[in-house]
Amino acid sequence: MTVAACGSMSMLTLGFAPNTAIAAEKSRFPKAAFVGKDPLSTKLRQRFVSDVESITLLGLLRPQNTGMAAGRLGEILVLGLRLNVPDVPKSVIERIAAQRKGGILFVCVRQTAQATADESQTEDATEGEEGTVREECALAIRRALPVKPGHLPEFRVHVGEWTDPADVHLALHGTTMDELWDSLGAQVILHDENGADLDMRLAVHDRIVRLEAEEVKLVRDHQRANTTSQRNEVYAQLHRVRTQIEKLRSVLRPTV
Repeated sequence: MTVAACGSMSMLTLGFAPNTAIAAEKSRFPKAAFVGKDPLSTKLRQRFVSDVESITLLGLLRPQNTGMAAGRLGEILVLGLRLNVPDVPKSVIERIAAQRKGGILFVCVRQTAQATADESQTEDATEGEEGTVREECALAIRRALPVKPGHLPEFRVHVGEWTDPADVHLALHGTTMDELWDSLGAQVILHDENGADLDMRLAVHDRIVRLEAEEVKLVRDHQRANTTSQRNEVYAQLHRVRTQIEKLRSVLRPTV
């Protein structure tokens, strides 16, 4: 059987067993199949039409082929999105994921210009020239946010970094499908197989991102400071921010 693929990505390249993969001839889906019944805004419709070249069902993770006990999630779909744009269209992922109660792991693939020693040549590069275009992959998931009882559910799309497809590997971790879903979320966002306490760790991760943005601003402020007093004041703030970042990072360091 030829397994389904999105670019060079498949269930096999991701590290999953062959029995999790979908046959290539059964894998391609029209975009309309993932739109749902609710009307689309003009902007979102354009996203589906222009940003996404194709949608491919790469595989299914189920208790039968993972050896994990059933949980709240009966199965996890693995969908390949071949993109025509440099950034992952989160609104498209939100729309597709909202159509299912189960989890969906998105494998996003794009083509990007290959850097060369001569930047002027890069500007004029075309896909027909050997070595000027490379494939990159980013993983994405949509997760429910913690909410107080009685409140409407809220969700957020998380996107990992763009990287060489050869470096994108996932592991089956956990004893139930729910634990596997949390583990996949941790692998996509935190580069850690352990999905325990994931919501708390994601909140820490978000806090680090905000502090890192503040750190960048303070570095610029320190460089622009005109007096010793100003430089010392900014440096003290920068030191506090860096101390907070390091403390929070210790919480997120992958478990051995």
